[in-house]
Amino acid sequence: MIQTRFSVNWLVAIASAAAYCMLAYTVPRQNFGLLFMLMLALFFGYGFLVMPYRFTGARRQKPDEFLFTLAVLFRLLLLFAIPCLSDDVYRFIWDGRLLANGYNPYLYLPRQLLNSPIALEAGLNKSLFQQLNSPDYFTIYPPLNQAMFGLAAYLAPTSLLGTVVGLRMPIILSEIGSLWLMTTLLRRLDLNPNLALLYGLNPLVIIELSGNVHYEAVVIFFCLLAVWWLLSGRMVASAIALSLAIATKLVPMLFIPLAIRVLGWRRGILYGVVAGLCTIALFLPFASIELVRHIFSSINLYFQKFEFNASVYYVLRAIGYWVRGYNTIEFVGFWLSVVTTLSILWITFRWRNVSPAIQILGILSIYFGFATTVHPWYATTLVAAAVFTRFRYPLVWSALIPLSYATYQTTPYQENLWLTAVEYGVVLLVAILEIRVPRLVEPNEKATGVPTDGLHL
Repeated sequence: MIQTRFSVNWLVAIASAAAYCMLAYTVPRQNFGLLFMLMLALFFGYGFLVMPYRFTGARRQKPDEFLFTLAVLFRLLLLFAIPCLSDDVYRFIWDGRLLANGYNPYLYLPRQLLNSPIALEAGLNKSLFQQLNSPDYFTIYPPLNQAMFGLAAYLAPTSLLGTVVGLRMPIILSEIGSLWLMTTLLRRLDLNPNLALLYGLNPLVIIELSGNVHYEAVVIFFCLLAVWWLLSGRMVASAIALSLAIATKLVPMLFIPLAIRVLGWRRGILYGVVAGLCTIALFLPFASIELVRHIFSSINLYFQKFEFNASVYYVLRAIGYWVRGYNTIEFVGFWLSVVTTLSILWITFRWRNVSPAIQILGILSIYFGFATTVHPWYATTLVAAAVFTRFRYPLVWSALIPLSYATYQTTPYQENLWLTAVEYGVVLLVAILEIRVPRLVEPNEKATGVPTDGLHL
């Protein structure tokens, strides 16, 4: 029986490798039919491979070396692919070339630089400009992100592929580090280390992070490192690791109130101060009044202009059209951010009977549930958090969120709101079932002897 399953694992691994290569090297996002069929096939394979490890039981098992090796190899297969499903990489290259040539990327609009002496010096040509998805917006990527952009551009100043490989390497290394940290943390918590495969083999995680070059991978690594150092009693090192996560993407700032709740007010505030000061220090090389103004203007535009694959916001937008006859994003976006902030504080300080891991999952779920823009790679952070809890609705969402790529079938882009409704409707249903009927998703604690409420700090 074991030999048969191992043989089938090899067949699934080979078929999955072929599907990953097709997605990464040949399928544009406009070809939604083929894209979704390949993703669906990958998730069927993923389900088969991780089925024995989907719950927290069998906690004393050794890591499955074959499957962890597969998780790394699948990522390495994508090393030389130019991202087909996202055009964000071109802004990374644009910012990186500016920084590599000594210019502050926070100070310049791409359109203002086109055909300028700075553009000529930095290799910012018209071909690259035409690939940008936000040429009229200042960059919003934090300083550690910019440093990685700049290093990749410095190492490969004229080669598109070379720069993409340079951008991808920190992501793949972070993913390997995250898998090690996940298994280490799971063992520390007396849980099955193979639960890390729920993240390591997840097709959305592999395609969106290693494939499409999104730096949530680096954020997840530094957040896990912060947790590991906190459990090891190294509070200052943990705060520095969290600051590095914030300096890659700003989202981890949401976890600082949780640190205060877990550590207590005195130690928690000290933790937040250290993380905040380190984050500010990372911004200092770029510091200027223009930096602050440009970042806030871009973030404001993000919440008041951009909308994609939203859930609660789309419902409110429909009500706004019906009541007022026009899009209410500026009004609704502001109040959604207020509700999000209050909800996160409520989860942080009122959910005292659940683990911090579940609180992190709740914070991220609220944040993305109320957001006006939710790209597929955003869901990868929830997948990482789910590893340490009994909840599996983020895995369901990771399988359904590629439906949002249906938007790119037409020019101009047009979202299919029926698919959006299916995506969020199924995820909400699964989440409700997991909350109300936990035995449907995992044996209870009495039967297994394993805590089912996730990470205990």
